[in-house]
Amino acid sequence: MASNRISAPIRSAVCQLNKLSIAHDVVPNTKSNPFKRSITTSTSTQASVSTITRSFDNPIPPPPQPFGSSSVLATIHSFPSLEPLHFQSYPSNHLYLPTRRDILHRAVIYEGDKTRLGTASTKWRDDIHGSGRKMRPQKGTGRARLGDKKSPMLRGGGIAFGPKPRDFSTKLQRKVYDLAWRTALSYRFRKGELVIVDNSMEIDVPSTNYLADMFNAHGWGNADGRSLLVTLGWRPNLMSAIGKIGNHGRTRTWWEVDVKDLLEMGRVVIEKEALGNILLSHQSDLTHSTRVKGLVMEPEPEPMTLERAAELDEGLNEDEWEDLEESEDMYASHEGEVGEKGKMA
Repeated sequence: MASNRISAPIRSAVCQLNKLSIAHDVVPNTKSNPFKRSITTSTSTQASVSTITRSFDNPIPPPPQPFGSSSVLATIHSFPSLEPLHFQSYPSNHLYLPTRRDILHRAVIYEGDKTRLGTASTKWRDDIHGSGRKMRPQKGTGRARLGDKKSPMLRGGGIAFGPKPRDFSTKLQRKVYDLAWRTALSYRFRKGELVIVDNSMEIDVPSTNYLADMFNAHGWGNADGRSLLVTLGWRPNLMSAIGKIGNHGRTRTWWEVDVKDLLEMGRVVIEKEALGNILLSHQSDLTHSTRVKGLVMEPEPEPMTLERAAELDEGLNEDEWEDLEESEDMYASHEGEVGEKGKMA
């Protein structure tokens, strides 16, 4: 009887707790049902469908244009005043390529290996003149074993594993090398260090003072990183004058310059026709529709003589006359060598 009296209140309390838990579970369900129904109403689906169909009404953007069809404008200057003359359009895949350090590095290494002479030569053991007789007996002398007198251990003997003339040149794909050329020009053009000149960069007389003043006026000298002058043909007066102020710059024809020259100095001053020839000669990786056409060639100019200098300017100082005489002697010796080669042929 006592157990029934104790268990009856416990059972009633448990039943009340169960009823409260059931009521608590039912309340949130009744509140969440309208929210779920609002998501699945027909109006919301119509709105989503209408927004989707409305997005298809916008016009489809045109496809991107090919990289080679765009162009860049370059300023053409007058020499020696550097007065802007007009703009010249160049394809972007010629003068506006992204900088690829890996391509430039491969090109510079290729040029360095190609120009390496590899003429170091030594005499090995077989190249030494002398007898092959053994110098002393193998045993019994108490000294080290020794062969003939051509042994590398003896004075006057051969060189062990010495260098021999060999070819250090490596290979590089033509298309990769042409891409490096245009990448170097694009790098200079992007930095504003590519000065394109419309006319010839030849000067009247090989005056070093005039050329040094011009370099200082334009900021092309040694204090500003030196300059590389690329010409279409042979400019005797310019080359003779700049050869004596080599600390300010260097001059090259368009067929003598290489990728390392374009990257070595502070800026590149190039004639427009020379730039066109370089672009024409290094575009094997491009399609035919984006190539530059029309190679420009120029005959060698006549050398400056003393008579012609007297006609142009009679107020030359002694140093300038000496420079002119030296350049004339250089031309005379060059013509003599050419004549001798022609007779031998």
